[in-house]
Amino acid sequence: MLFRFLIALLAVLAASNVQAQAQGPGDDDDEAPAVAAPALPERPESLPLQDLSEPMLYELLLGEIAAQRGSAPLAAKTYLELARRTRDPRVARRAVEIANYARAPEVALEAARIWHEADPQSPRALRVFTALLVGARRVDEAEPYIAKLLAANGDTAADGLMQLGQLLAQNPDKAANLRVVQRVAQRHANLPEAHFAVAQAAVAANDEALALSEVRRAAELRPEWAHAAIYEAQLLRRRSAEEAIRRLAGYLEKFPNSRDVRLGFARLLIGEKRYPEARTQFQALLANHKDDLDAMYGVGLLAMQAKEYAIAEANLKRLLELGYRDANGVRLTLGQLAEERKDWPRAIEWYQAIQRGEQAFTARLRVANVLARQGKLEEGRAYLRAAAATGSQQQVQLVIAEAQLLREASRHGEAFELLGGALEKHPDQPDLLYDHALTAEKLARVDVLESNLRKLIQARPDHAHAYNALGYSLAERNERLPEARKLIERALEIAPEDAFIIDSMGWVLYRLGDLKGAVEHLRRAWNGRTDGEIGAHLGEVLWVMGERGEAERIWKAATEASPENETLQRTIKRLRQ
Repeated sequence: MLFRFLIALLAVLAASNVQAQAQGPGDDDDEAPAVAAPALPERPESLPLQDLSEPMLYELLLGEIAAQRGSAPLAAKTYLELARRTRDPRVARRAVEIANYARAPEVALEAARIWHEADPQSPRALRVFTALLVGARRVDEAEPYIAKLLAANGDTAADGLMQLGQLLAQNPDKAANLRVVQRVAQRHANLPEAHFAVAQAAVAANDEALALSEVRRAAELRPEWAHAAIYEAQLLRRRSAEEAIRRLAGYLEKFPNSRDVRLGFARLLIGEKRYPEARTQFQALLANHKDDLDAMYGVGLLAMQAKEYAIAEANLKRLLELGYRDANGVRLTLGQLAEERKDWPRAIEWYQAIQRGEQAFTARLRVANVLARQGKLEEGRAYLRAAAATGSQQQVQLVIAEAQLLREASRHGEAFELLGGALEKHPDQPDLLYDHALTAEKLARVDVLESNLRKLIQARPDHAHAYNALGYSLAERNERLPEARKLIERALEIAPEDAFIIDSMGWVLYRLGDLKGAVEHLRRAWNGRTDGEIGAHLGEVLWVMGERGEAERIWKAATEASPENETLQRTIKRLRQ
């Protein structure tokens, strides 16, 4: 059992030796009689005639014993020396295997070279040798072997070209990768896949102009190719979402039955918050593919977003009937839908149906939240405390969830004590520090807020929301405004698209008297997220600027989105008086 590979190898070597003796020096290889031998998977076609000498047997045994006893580097070197002398592809292949296990890339590369040279017709030897050259960052040296791989594929060269990006991803020199791909692709200029491969390499090398040119050439060679259209749209979106939308819309006019492009188009529209248009695309997809699960999920989510709950529920339930791959994700969404409809028992039923998997813990937190929303706060807290937690991180999340229930019930003092107790056990836990700071603000414990957030920033210099919370707190109190602005600017550097941080920047500019800068940032935040507090801030700045009609429109939309937001209600009441 210990020498399973060795026994098989010795059997083949012995068979080769028997064949050599049977042939004799003057026999023709093509006319040699067949000799029975143990069948090994992927046996090389070209084998040397080995004499199983005692020194060779000794080295084979030495190499295998070293490998079995954990001395992989010694085993790899032993097999490499034997491969050099014997030029046997089986020995060289074994040397590669052991060298890779021993993390000895130079040994593996040399052994792979011997393997390929000893058996140049072996596709596997060629693939392994090429990959090891790339891994060693010797892509220029690998180029002829890449070309040979593609040539060996014959009619399937297109598939090989599409896998070039994955092969070259091991090499960090993206400019060298692009250079090699371009040279290899020139030999297949009539294949759209060749131009697509260049486009991918150009993107990795930050040459977007070349990437667009090449992917468009691929589309010219094969206009119906969905992959090229989608990739071009992805590139266009980096500079203009409208250009990307026009590209996919134009494609669908010519090829309306393309499932992949229509799905990509719908997702692009969602990313641009053009929900009605996205839903039209999903519905068109369902018209041609009535059981398309991705389209069904898209329609369900968009209907839910539009508050068309019956349509949303019907599509989501249908997904479960059809065996959708992420069934628990669908159940979680159905629970949230039931919450929006204030159907509390049904929401709990959906959440409790999630018994295992990554969604199970989230579902437990949602059940507690639903109980609290029904006025059963203590029952919700007890549910959280009884929930099983895997590891300290989930234990912390349970405490944070319980504190959130208390805050929503305006029991900020109890939440503060609960989080403080957890911090005594985990004094440097980032989530606890952050939540404890936010709760301290509700109790006017500015000292604790600032101390916690500064400690969090020191421990996690990339924690955008820590900078933002501290900066916003200063701006809200109208204190140390230059410092507040610097903190929020740092948060924006880390998370430039975060709507809440953009809102904070608008608010601190308002406090500093820069109304123009404030309204620009607040509009951007509002367009990114229809939130009650953002609406309160934007409405206030517009009101102060004399644009009271627009302020009222913003407040109305904010109230519809967040009817219970305290900041929004206080702002409207204060300014209307």
